[in-house]
Amino acid sequence: MGRVSGKVAVVTGAARGIGRAQAIRLAEEGADIIAVDLCGPVDTVVTPPASRDDLDETVRAVEATGARIVATVVDVRDGSALRAAVDAGVGELGGLDIVCATAGISSSAFALELTEQQWQTMIDVNLTGVWQTCKAATPHLIAGDGGAMILTSSIAGLRGLVGVAHYVAAKHGVVGLMRSLAKELAPHHVRVNTVHPTNVDTPMIQNDMVRKVFRPDRENPTREEFAEAATSMNILPIPWVDPVDIANATLFLASDEARYITAVTLPVDAGSTQR
Repeated sequence: MGRVSGKVAVVTGAARGIGRAQAIRLAEEGADIIAVDLCGPVDTVVTPPASRDDLDETVRAVEATGARIVATVVDVRDGSALRAAVDAGVGELGGLDIVCATAGISSSAFALELTEQQWQTMIDVNLTGVWQTCKAATPHLIAGDGGAMILTSSIAGLRGLVGVAHYVAAKHGVVGLMRSLAKELAPHHVRVNTVHPTNVDTPMIQNDMVRKVFRPDRENPTREEFAEAATSMNILPIPWVDPVDIANATLFLASDEARYITAVTLPVDAGSTQR
C-alpha cells in the first residue's frame, strides 16, 4: 500500500519541472492523476514554454508506475476550461482527494520598470490561476471525505527579492489565499498548506535570462558559473534543489502522515529564508 493509495490528485503545471515530479511521486505512492498544463507560451515570459510533448512524457512516466492519468491542455487563467478539465478527470477517475496548484511563470524587472502587462500576467497566472484551481477542485473535495490542497509558493512568498516584485507579490498572495482557504474549508476536512522552494533545477531557472541575472559579470554564463552564484542564496552549500524534493514535501502534506497539519508554510529551501 502506497502512502496515497486509492486517491486521485489534480496537478497543474504537470508537463515538466515540479508539477511533473509531483505527478510521478504521487503516482508512485498509489494516486491516480489529473494532469493539467498550458503547453504553450505566455505573454511577457521569455523562458522556453512547456510543450505537448512534455505533457505526453509526464503521461508516460505516470503510466509506468501503474497509475491512471488524464491529461488536458488548459490555461489555469481560464476558469471555465479548468473546471471542465477537473470535472472530466474526476468523472473518469472516480473522485478527487489531492490538489497540487503548481502552474506558474517567471519574469524579471525592477518594480518601477515593470510594464502593466508584466504585472497583470504574473498575478493572473501565479495567483489567480491558483485560486481558479482551488475553486475548480473544492466541490469535489467536499463531495468526498475531504482532502489536501498543496499550493506551490516560493521563498518569494516569505521574503522580498530584488527584480521580481510582481512574482513576490503573487507568491505572498498565495500564502494569504492558503490561510483563508484553510479556515473556510476546515469544517469539510480539507487541509490547505503551501510549499516554498528555493531555486529548483528546472527550465524556469536553467535558461540564459536567469543565469545572466545571477552572473551579470559573464556574457554567457555556464551552468557551473550560475551554480556558484546561486549557492550564495542558501545556508546549505548547494545551488538549488531538485523537483523531487518539492514532490516529496507535497507527498507528505497530502498523506495521512500530515492529517492534522493545515495552514502551514513549509520551506524546502536549503535554509534560504534564514539567510
